[in-house]
Amino acid sequence: MTRRRNRRTLPTLLAPLTLVAALSGCGLVGGDGDSDSTSKGGGRSFTVAAAGDILIHPQLIEQATADAKETGRGVDGLDFGPLMAGIKPVISKADLGICHMEPVMGKPKGPFESYPNFLIPPQIAGTIKDIGYDTCSTASNHSIDHGYAGVKRTLDTLDSAGLKHTGSFRTEKDALTPLIMDVKGVKVAQISFAFGFNAHELPKDKPWLVNQNDLGRIRTAEKRARSAGAEVVILSIHWGREHHPNPSTPQLKFARQLARETGIDLVIGHHAHVVQPMEKVDGTWIVYGLGNQVARHDVPTGLTEEGVIGWFTFTEHGGKWDVEARYEPTLVEIPPDPEATEDGTPAEPAKGDVKNYRLVDVAAELKRDDLSDQERSRLRLAFERTEGTMLNRGAAKDGLKPLTELPG
Repeated sequence: MTRRRNRRTLPTLLAPLTLVAALSGCGLVGGDGDSDSTSKGGGRSFTVAAAGDILIHPQLIEQATADAKETGRGVDGLDFGPLMAGIKPVISKADLGICHMEPVMGKPKGPFESYPNFLIPPQIAGTIKDIGYDTCSTASNHSIDHGYAGVKRTLDTLDSAGLKHTGSFRTEKDALTPLIMDVKGVKVAQISFAFGFNAHELPKDKPWLVNQNDLGRIRTAEKRARSAGAEVVILSIHWGREHHPNPSTPQLKFARQLARETGIDLVIGHHAHVVQPMEKVDGTWIVYGLGNQVARHDVPTGLTEEGVIGWFTFTEHGGKWDVEARYEPTLVEIPPDPEATEDGTPAEPAKGDVKNYRLVDVAAELKRDDLSDQERSRLRLAFERTEGTMLNRGAAKDGLKPLTELPG
């Protein structure tokens, strides 16, 4: 086994700190980031919010169409703002917001496609930026569903929306250039890798098109970022088994290799479409899976609608870094299938029925006074089930807690 660099001498180590809900944004290195970011009791400090897979299925496009008619704010007839507005208060407060863009983006007026080769409305990029995200990981098993043209169009769209990105690339030079952002005076790098690409293969003339999981490649990407000045390196990784709340044996093994044989400061996992635990391994927080941020699978299971926002506070103490981890459960509320009356007209929804697809912050939603018993029970189940999963590998002993406690 390759001996890991001594993390305890690196200036990128993490140290416990009370959660900071800071309001500053991030910029590119050399930009106008706030350099005066000293926190009480420590040195520089910044917060990171990261959430799960963004998958835009046909029902969500239909919802965005209906919402555009209501709001009048749609672009080419689609408005994803109401769908995702529920998480804006959390994401927008982080100093660095990280999204995971799983599918390929198409043209504003379509055509659009769902599984197995996704092609989604590019209008979602503007919404992602509006709710507070700064950067997106783009390495996934769907990255090359539509070849090089799909990768380029997706990255061009993110650029147009003002979102940074990494994991898939338009040129070999881009692939070799680390994404480093100035976050409150700290140089933070994001790297992104995926386990594979379903039935597709990387083009022989473009092997750099998407980063593929490999310990050596990940270590090289981290070293490249450090050489370019990164003080903190965050890895977004697509891995594991779909629809399994427990991490797989290969995930657990790879997590330990990452913690022991690299200097990466935080590992954020995606792909399972259900929430998986967090665990601290040799001082490094591993997020096995954040579930879905927003999706509508053909057969919703309840678990596929639950997600989590990971909230991480990095603080510098004596030239070293430490992290405090929190989580905020989320839920995609799904309307029931419409029922017809005897004369064939749609029936009126029952009291407590969900009327529109909406992504909600579960704890915030539970504070509403007008919830029916049915709505409250559904939300409490989502919170408690997510909490149980988050903690089922012993993370409570390392200080993992909800960002917002379950309301009474």
